[in-house]
Amino acid sequence: MGYESVILIGHENYYPRFGYKKTSNFGISFPFDIPEENGMAVELVKDGLKNKKGVVKYPQEFGID
Repeated sequence: MGYESVILIGHENYYPRFGYKKTSNFGISFPFDIPEENGMAVELVKDGLKNKKGVVKYPQEFGID
């Protein structure tokens, strides 16, 4: 499908076992407050998040501005 990474909000003890790291390590944040340890990302391809920084954008259906 061409995806290079996955970003999620999840349990800090569960997702790291699958290679997820804190989004803050990549310069990525969320448009609302969450505990830093719960924002996670994983690169599906080498350097999938290289030079990608900013705020996660949700689809309109989520109602998050």
